[in-house]
Amino acid sequence: MNIPVLTDILSANNLIAEQNRKLLDDHRIYMVNLLSSPGAGKTTFIEETIKRLDLAISVIEGDVASDVDAVRIKKLGIPVVQINTGGSCHLNAPMIQKALENLPLHKTDLIFIENVGNLICPAGYKLGENISLVMNSTTEGDDKILKYPGIFRVATSLIINKIDLLPYLDYSLEKINENFLKLNPQARIFPLSSKTGEGFDEWIKWIRTGVDNFCNKLKSYN
Repeated sequence: MNIPVLTDILSANNLIAEQNRKLLDDHRIYMVNLLSSPGAGKTTFIEETIKRLDLAISVIEGDVASDVDAVRIKKLGIPVVQINTGGSCHLNAPMIQKALENLPLHKTDLIFIENVGNLICPAGYKLGENISLVMNSTTEGDDKILKYPGIFRVATSLIINKIDLLPYLDYSLEKINENFLKLNPQARIFPLSSKTGEGFDEWIKWIRTGVDNFCNKLKSYN
């Protein structure tokens, strides 16, 4: 009984996600959907990316409640829209559609969506993003890919955060790499530390190349 209802919900969501994507394509905006469990370090990662990336960036912050993360981003002088889901464990395409109405799309190159901290619900909801970036922090343990394969299966790439803590934790980069690449053999993995900056150069180079390739592809169509 619930399966047709869920299918209808996802179909309606995906239709609006396509509308979001068309709007962003028209403005030549690259959008990243950042997913992780709570406390993985998404906001700090976005802050450090903003500081290192020479692009016009906007941010959509998703939380069940509060605007703590949006306040942090706003201090960097970055346009930000806060979405409070009021209990829902994920963002959906209509929420993003509304948020886009409140961002300066005419002067934006890249949008980061910080999705609600959850390793289950967000996996099934397209938002109109170019890539889904999943983050796992060393403090969470190296078994999350085995426990929550769905969200890692849809990931374009994987950020392994807080590698500065590796000497103090029982966490295997080799195990994470092996398990993730079984799900996504062509995906990239970026071990880094949002605190020390270690590993950020490779990530910045990769995302910048992705934005440039996206814009060049759109230009070739016009």
